[in-house]
Amino acid sequence: MSELEELSRDLVIANRILAHQGVVDGYGHVSVRHPDNPERFLLSRSRSPELVERDDIREFDLAGDMIDPDGSSGYLERFIHAAVFELHPEVHGCVHSHAEALLPFGITPVPLKPVFHNASRIGKEVPVWDIRDRFGDTDMLVVNMDHGRDLAETLGDNRLVLMRGHGLTVATESLYTAVTTAIYAVVNARVQSTAMQMGEVTFLSEGEIDAAIGKAKSATLGHKRIWEYLSRRANCEGL
Repeated sequence: MSELEELSRDLVIANRILAHQGVVDGYGHVSVRHPDNPERFLLSRSRSPELVERDDIREFDLAGDMIDPDGSSGYLERFIHAAVFELHPEVHGCVHSHAEALLPFGITPVPLKPVFHNASRIGKEVPVWDIRDRFGDTDMLVVNMDHGRDLAETLGDNRLVLMRGHGLTVATESLYTAVTTAIYAVVNARVQSTAMQMGEVTFLSEGEIDAAIGKAKSATLGHKRIWEYLSRRANCEGL
């Protein structure tokens, strides 16, 4: 199996994992930068993540256009991925979802901050992007490169950006860390919300976050272990 074929398979698994973990539902999508051409990325055609199969994977350029169009429809918000990969060459995996637990942190002044070890991967700062700031009243979907680039600029050097009244976008160094970051961002939102109802919250320090992220990036064995676990839970053994 070539690297491209293996990554395409893992992208299918990533869709199934995110659906099984409740990060995405009938909507949402995940992409990965092309292993041989950094000016392209892999993304499913427009299909609910839980149903994505190998034949659904398409190649896109950094303008959000499908390579070798075959009449299938792409996601309306593929420009999120195109702009993130265009503006952030260090990013190789991207997830967009509308996870309910995260929504309150995009519509209130309360920042989303890591409160436990595995959530350190969301980073020290989670900015909030509001499409209305630059584009006025819209349907709140990211449907062109202007929208996407504005979002990608707000992301900056961070690993996650919340989208006011919409959802989130995760952008990290690999497909695998993008998936786990999206999962633990949702878990952190639940834990943080519960803790705030109980009293004052002790957040992770910047040093703890830096140490945990640095270790996680180099922990190949840990990545394989969690990926195998999540894949099994999502019934991906036959892929």
